Amino acid sequence: MNVKSIAGQLGERRSRPDHRLAAHRSVSDFGALTKPRVMMLALFTALVGLSCAPVRLDPLTTAMAVLAIAAGAGAAGVLNMWYDADIDAIMSRTAMRPIPLGKVSRFEALVLGLLLGGFSVVALALATNLMAAALLAGTILFYVVVYTVWLKRATRQNIVIGGAAGALPPVIGWAAATGDVGLEPVALLLIIFLWTPPHFWALALNRTDDYARADVPMLPVVAGRAATTRQILIYSGLLALASELPWAVGFAGVIYGVTVAICGALFLLLAFQLDRSIGPDRRPAHRLFVFSIAYLFVLFAALLVDHGGNSSPRMRALHAGLGISVRAELPPEAVRTAWRSINLSEV
Repeated sequence: MNVKSIAGQLGERRSRPDHRLAAHRSVSDFGALTKPRVMMLALFTALVGLSCAPVRLDPLTTAMAVLAIAAGAGAAGVLNMWYDADIDAIMSRTAMRPIPLGKVSRFEALVLGLLLGGFSVVALALATNLMAAALLAGTILFYVVVYTVWLKRATRQNIVIGGAAGALPPVIGWAAATGDVGLEPVALLLIIFLWTPPHFWALALNRTDDYARADVPMLPVVAGRAATTRQILIYSGLLALASELPWAVGFAGVIYGVTVAICGALFLLLAFQLDRSIGPDRRPAHRLFVFSIAYLFVLFAALLVDHGGNSSPRMRALHAGLGISVRAELPPEAVRTAWRSINLSEV
């Protein structure tokens, strides 16, 4: 019997509910199903889109929108864990999740995910508008049906195409405030979309055996290390260019422009070092993975600061023309809390 067969049998045993463990499940077990750290990243980028929009919502509406978007992100995580329970049990990185451990049954996860998803879409529609609600519903469906059910186990491009779901939160935030979608949130979507492949592939390079055991065709598994590092370098270059868009179109000012220039150069340097690395050295991939988390947070935080001071001429003209005072809605402590959570992001 080979290692893969043993791992598969172990996964089957782990995926069966253990009633002794289930008896001791807690709220935290259900909370873990929502992938709270990933949810924090999605929520933070959505809040940036909401805060940078040229329309301000009242505090109650803002709170409802934030709650709805958080519930939607949580629903996507729960339904992802519900469907992926079989491969989660096989992979060492995910074997301690609540369903493989038997703390929560797959049926309970399915019910929780559907309830959260339904609540999030209805709540956002009632609090803001149908455009934002439709975008949130589409994001959840895309992540669960297109990425989790179809792409993840079918193609090496799973992360590339599936990354569209993770890129939509700032567009949802913008639409919640304005009722439409403009060039600015699309630029933010493009940044996250191009950020996703190098971020996930850097992680996958050090988890190749895990993905191979689970028969998940991540790029390092099917194409090898050299091809993966080359793709990471290519996408890192595209990301650096796309990250300049908010500044180039006048959506961001000096603070963002300087920040993105420095962070983009560092991202490219780490990607180049990874591409030139030889052998089983895990450090270059790990360094890029960790920096990629910081990269996205720092860029969006800089954009938030820029909009708080209206440092871009276009921003000042737009806000003056609309007669609307726009400033960041996130207090410093909220930003620090988001960073602490995102810095430990479970991907």
